Amino acid sequence: MSAEVETSEGVDESEKKNSGALEKENQMRMADLSELLKEGTKEAHDRAENTQFVKDFLKGNIKKELFKLATTALYFTYSALEEEMERNKDHPAFAPLYFPMELHRKEALTKDMEYFFGENWEEQVQCPKAAQKYVERIHYIGQNEPELLVAHAYTRYMGDLSGGQVLKKVAQRALKLPSTGEGTQFYLFENVDNAQQFKQLYRARMNALDLNMKTKERIVEEANKAFEYNMQIFNELDQAGSTLARETLEDGFPVHDGKGDMRKCPFYAAEQDKGALEGSSCPFRTAMAVLRKPSLQFILAAGVALAAGLLAWYYI
Repeated sequence: MSAEVETSEGVDESEKKNSGALEKENQMRMADLSELLKEGTKEAHDRAENTQFVKDFLKGNIKKELFKLATTALYFTYSALEEEMERNKDHPAFAPLYFPMELHRKEALTKDMEYFFGENWEEQVQCPKAAQKYVERIHYIGQNEPELLVAHAYTRYMGDLSGGQVLKKVAQRALKLPSTGEGTQFYLFENVDNAQQFKQLYRARMNALDLNMKTKERIVEEANKAFEYNMQIFNELDQAGSTLARETLEDGFPVHDGKGDMRKCPFYAAEQDKGALEGSSCPFRTAMAVLRKPSLQFILAAGVALAAGLLAWYYI
């Protein structure tokens, strides 16, 4: 009887130890930054991935002009991000995540800009005011709170390595871009042999950062802010799309398709002195005039660009 009691007590003690070890392991896993980011941004991610714009992008409903604008938005975004990453490459809260050869996108985006706009592309594009706000946020974080830089780097680069590859194929098919990669260099990571393995390495490095729980919570908060910025842009995008649709609908009139000699448009000669948005004007000219507005350019461009980033979370 005594032996049975001792054996039973021994089993109970062993089970308690195992249970305690499992609980500790689960707590450690949930304290991992990658897990905190995944769980902490889930609600914002779910809202973003169900926007109509993301669904349309997956279906290939994207125009070349918008894709060019998206590339422009990405260029300015990554220029700012990588400038701050370079500044903080030796900071203990970011140094282990510094992979310039494997991840940096500015050089690839420069090639895409040259493909779409020509050699003098820098003279043709500028960072719109709305985009400048995000650029300023990145610079602020890099210069004042570099420990939060991981929120932007992880969200962007891990998404680019994942869903970005799907978006590359969608863009090539929808826009009839060369299969050799012209116009989609942004999605080509020449120095990453195995994307899945690299993402595992990146997450492991991120989880090994010496950060307290308060800092980790701030990183998750910063990632959620990024999602909120995205949602605001999508809302503006919807409004811009509605405005564009209203301006271009003129029943009973032929529509110039923007190809060939604009002067052959029946509306062009009579309306060129009034401006495209005055009176009865060519719907195509109206659409292009709307698109030329800096604020709407960024809304549409950033919508495409940020949709790419949000959609990529499907595959993280």
